This record gives sequence, C-alpha cells and structure tokens, in this order.
Amino acid sequence: MSATRRVNLVAIAVLLCSMAGAMASLFVIDHQRSNSAAQEALYLRSSKVLRRLSLGYTGLLADIYWTRAVQYFGEQHHSGSGDFRLLAPLLEVTTELDPKLLPAYQFGANFLAPKPPSGAGLPGAALALMQYGIEHNPDQWRLYYNLGFLYYTELKDYAKAADAFKRGAALPVTNEFMPILAARMAQHAGEFDTARMLWVTTYQSTKEARIRQNAVEHLLALQVDEEVTQLERVVEKYRDQSGRLPTSMSDLERAGFIRGTPTDPKGYRYHLMADGRIEVQHPEQIYFITKGLPPGAEPPQPPREPQAAAKADSK
Repeated sequence: MSATRRVNLVAIAVLLCSMAGAMASLFVIDHQRSNSAAQEALYLRSSKVLRRLSLGYTGLLADIYWTRAVQYFGEQHHSGSGDFRLLAPLLEVTTELDPKLLPAYQFGANFLAPKPPSGAGLPGAALALMQYGIEHNPDQWRLYYNLGFLYYTELKDYAKAADAFKRGAALPVTNEFMPILAARMAQHAGEFDTARMLWVTTYQSTKEARIRQNAVEHLLALQVDEEVTQLERVVEKYRDQSGRLPTSMSDLERAGFIRGTPTDPKGYRYHLMADGRIEVQHPEQIYFITKGLPPGAEPPQPPREPQAAAKADSK
C-alpha cells in the first residue's frame, strides 16, 4: 500500500470518528435538555477549535450547528421556556464556520429578535448577526432587507432602517420594494402602508412556511389596527359635530360616516364601547393586534407549536 493511500485512509478514519463524536455529543445533549448548565458545557463554542477538528469540513460542521440551533429554538419555544442562552452562541459559531450560510442570518435573526413567546427577545444579538452577515455577503439584498426590518420593527430606529433599505436598493440584484421602503422610512410617513409592505415583502421573499404564516398573521393584525384607528377617528368626528358620543354604529351610519356595520377580518362586528373606544369581538383569534383590545390587555400571541427546521431559499 502506498504512503498516499495510507494517509487518505487515516484521514477518512479520523473524519468518521469526528462525525461519530459530533453525533454522540448531540445525542447526549438531547437527553440533557432539562439541565441548561449541562447543555452549555457540552457545546464547543470556539470556531477556531472546531475548524481544526473538522479537517477542512467546516461547511458540514456549520450545517450540524445550524440544525442544532433550529432544534434548540423549537424545543425551547415549544416548552414555553424563556431560556434561550445558547441560541446566539450557536448562531455565532454556525456563521463563523460558514459565513455564506444565508439562512442562518435570515431565520436566525427571526428567532432572536421578537419578544417571547414568538422569539428570544434579543434584538441586539440579532443586529450583530445581521451586520456580520452583510460584512461577509455584501451583495445579498435580503440581508439588507432583514436588517432594515429589524431596525423598523424591533428597534424603532427609522433612520437606520432607511439606510439599510437604501443600501440594499443600490445592489445590482435587489427587490423592487427596497427603494420605496427607503424613501418612506426617510420621510417617517405612511406607517400602516410601510409596515404592510414590509410584511408583504417578507411573505414573498421566503419559502419557509412558518415565516410566511407569521407574515400573514401580522398583515391581518395591521388590517385590524388600521380599521380600529379609522373608526375611532370617525367617533371623534361624530362627537365634534354632535356634541356627544355615538351610542351605536347605527348612529355613525345615519350621520353618513360609515356604510353598514364594520367587521374584522374574521367576520365579527367591531364593538363600539360607551367611552367611544372600538373593541374587537374575539381578539384571541387575531394575533399581534395592538388596537381594539380591552384596557390593559396584552396583544394576543399564536399558540406554541413545535418548530419545523428552517429550509434554505434556493434563490
């Protein structure tokens, strides 16, 4: 047997042992879920060490860590745990091993940024992840979109959101909505229209079912928030003209302010309260709404469900 063949066989054997060790570690971790301290101890969190151990197969190791990040988020989310301490480190190692793994940035930020129970409530970690992704993938418009989306929805920094959309719009390959979003952010105008465009773009730019369903739910919530806002303005106009609050929707209709009885996207009538507020009849059926809730009520959230593994977009 030649020396080259012996070296190849030894390398293959070492690789197989490394993969077996990695799978064994994941198996042990899966059986230690109740002990977060044990989980932390079992993870190698140095990408430099992992690169040396991977024998050049860093892409494969990155996929393993990315898969584990998705599983970890899904398990913690489904169990109702507020402990997401491993999520940011898992994503950091994943992207350091493979800086071109775009789904880790796109879906990782979606896991990190939203407040519990929809996410980990770590917008700062999501921001760092997106900035690292853009640094290593400056030609990917989706990353600039995700960054602008993060600034707009979670950090309420409209100037930085406008800058992110503007940078993404300047790329050779981009989305037609990017320059429009940049302009609207810069003008601080059209809040409902801008938010609607963001969620429509999110729906159109991904094939991942969970992200698309989340976009649909937010679009329904936006419709309710906008309709409740408009109805409450109508109530104010009625009071200004008549000197009193309307007692029913019929008062508004007779005064020519509305036609028929307004209903929410689920088909239920909006309630006109004695103090002039508008309330949704069944708010538990329309997630994420911020308008039309009883005083002190929190925006309803979707029920916790097992999270499917995120899939990479092919384009």
